[in-house]
Amino acid sequence: MQFESFSDFISMGGYGFYVWLSFGSCALVLSSVLISSLFDGKRLKQQVRLQIEREARIKKAQQEQAV
Repeated sequence: MQFESFSDFISMGGYGFYVWLSFGSCALVLSSVLISSLFDGKRLKQQVRLQIEREARIKKAQQEQAV
């Protein structure tokens, strides 16, 4: 489909509001999923690091008690 002008492209034959609203809402949902995933990944990595440190402290304490 070809448009005569940029204004015709934006209006999308009278359906521009719905077309651009759907694109915008889709972009909003996808960006929120991306941001949420990044924050969850960062939080998960921090929890794993803390768990490893905790296990190391427990192991060290057990070794000191055995001696």
